[in-house]
Amino acid sequence: MEHSSQNQDIPPKRCFGLRESLTITTGTVIGVGLFTVGANAAGALGPSVIWASLLALGASVYPALLYGEMGAALPFSGGSYQYASFGLGRAFGMLAGWNFAISMVAVASGEALAFSFYLRTLFEALGLTFPLGDTAAAVLVLCGFLLLGLSGVELTGRMQNAFLFFFWGVAAVWFLSVLPELSFSSFSGPSAALSPSDLLPAAAMVWWCFAGFETCCAMGGEIRCPQINLPRAMKLAPFVVFAVNGLFQWALVALVPADALPELALAAAPYADGMRIAGIAGFPLALLCFGIAFGGDFSTLNAGLAAPARYLQSMAQDGVLPKAFARLHPARRTPAFALLFLGGLAVVLILTGSIPYIASLSLFATLFYYVIGILSAIGLRRKYPSLPRPYRAPWIGFLAPASIVLYLGMMTQLDRNAVLAGLAWNAAGLAAYSLLRRAGETTGLPSLPAADLPDEAERRRMDREYRIWRTAAWSACILVLLLFFLPRFIT
Repeated sequence: MEHSSQNQDIPPKRCFGLRESLTITTGTVIGVGLFTVGANAAGALGPSVIWASLLALGASVYPALLYGEMGAALPFSGGSYQYASFGLGRAFGMLAGWNFAISMVAVASGEALAFSFYLRTLFEALGLTFPLGDTAAAVLVLCGFLLLGLSGVELTGRMQNAFLFFFWGVAAVWFLSVLPELSFSSFSGPSAALSPSDLLPAAAMVWWCFAGFETCCAMGGEIRCPQINLPRAMKLAPFVVFAVNGLFQWALVALVPADALPELALAAAPYADGMRIAGIAGFPLALLCFGIAFGGDFSTLNAGLAAPARYLQSMAQDGVLPKAFARLHPARRTPAFALLFLGGLAVVLILTGSIPYIASLSLFATLFYYVIGILSAIGLRRKYPSLPRPYRAPWIGFLAPASIVLYLGMMTQLDRNAVLAGLAWNAAGLAAYSLLRRAGETTGLPSLPAADLPDEAERRRMDREYRIWRTAAWSACILVLLLFFLPRFIT
């Protein structure tokens, strides 16, 4: 089988370790969901949002282990597109990549809208008038990131690190600035009874804050010692995301009086609105909006356009999309046509002006390609039982089908029009594939790269680093649970 995305003259350099695997993943995942629909869920459920977050965590853990298995066994770039192509056939690979692209574009358009909401609030906190409408500001910032994406991968990578570190620095200062205003009163009273009709839709939206937990697997060709680092990253990533989301959700619930929390259920900028409800203005409000707009939103906007463009480029090189998507800018070596195509789609979604709709579309596409990814793990086990697997996820015969059922069930909680749009997107992708597919294609495995294994000293260092990350992740998760549940027992 020709598989040009994997048969490059110059293989990618393996330069990312466990730390980078986790920061790339969390930097991509933690963004628009946390500061919009995830916070809306906190407004709707109050302290009970922790149950929605726990459900979202539970829905992520086992699929992450499957991606750890596939990433270690097939350590090259491409993620679900590659795993599905080999485990299920090229058509399923195409659908996986096609859905990944629209999912990330939806995230980028949601981030652009969230940026405009928080930037407007920043202007108001400084006593200024925001000169643009929300959609106009969102389109402008999106165009700025299209230009960044066209400028080259080196600049994109440097800016990604800058945005992420800036956000975490601002977030730390913001937490310290509002610490005196936080209260445990909302957590100490009796919890309201939750029905499935309340909890499940909220859990589906909170899960958007977890979607993308396998991001580093898509960069498997650039991960050092992937047979070790990818499974470890996948064991940790959902818990890191849970801890970060839980801390921010706790801060929001602790900041806003209990009787005012429902006002945040439909807020466009829930954290900013929550601070205003709590009577906190000035420096803390401006700092929060500044950090979210120019740190959290920018870090996800950057990846939300760059990553799917590379997917479309790879798919076009393999002949499942028109060759135009594989064209590179002659000087910058960036997939210009793919970036512009995705930018046009993002503008269309921005013009809807609805983050809940965008979230539903992104969730549909993400759940769809995760279902394909889980099926791919089963297919790879059956088609290639002798494939070396440095890590094997346990109980695949039971937990993989259970995860598929769970993800299909989550699809039923989404906006109906967004689901129909997602189905139309898939129909268009299949139509393009049916016209372009090559006769006589096979789906055999490519030549696997030689195992990148550490020497004894490096292995000890890696083991030590993993223990540190594991301890930090578990400690942060325990802290979140204590913050939510301990006040009920000490008041």
